[in-house]
Amino acid sequence: MDDNTKKKIDEAIEAHKRSVDKIQAGGVESLATAADAVTAALKAGGRVYICGNGGSAADAQHIAAELLGRFKRERKALAAIALTTDSSVITSISNDYGFDNAFTRQVEALVGKGDILWAISTSGDSSNVVSAARLAKKKGAYVLAFTGKAGSRLEQTADMCLCADEESTARSQEIHQLSYHIICELVEEAFSK
Repeated sequence: MDDNTKKKIDEAIEAHKRSVDKIQAGGVESLATAADAVTAALKAGGRVYICGNGGSAADAQHIAAELLGRFKRERKALAAIALTTDSSVITSISNDYGFDNAFTRQVEALVGKGDILWAISTSGDSSNVVSAARLAKKKGAYVLAFTGKAGSRLEQTADMCLCADEESTARSQEIHQLSYHIICELVEEAFSK
């Protein structure tokens, strides 16, 4: 391995450590609040709907899998649906109503009072995610947001926002993954007692 490669690897690892330190210093309460909100909604018979674009779409699917299946221990299945997985729905809505409505139309049909919309956008300004969050809120759902930039439209719309506040999308996604794993573990623990 040449010196430049080692330097790049070390820089990425150090940046990740700084991001983790930042969320540990200022985000622990937000993680607990998010886990409590998800737990309360599920215990009351609500559902968790998750949306995002690109890597955040993959995260939405990952979160749904952790809740619906299991994270670490056996417990009942928890109602979680990623709004990112049905290619026919997403492409037909995008074709007929525009991409900005890819999630909004699903929220209109599926999300109700007492549900959670877990909206993920590293920019915090993805129009289709922000629109979905606004509609979910109007319908009486709790909006949990994960963003990468402070002061975004999604953060302003959400009931609760965990903001990685990173310049790098990759660092934001790493913090989001760590955070949703923690939330899923706390939710699972609440249903395993």
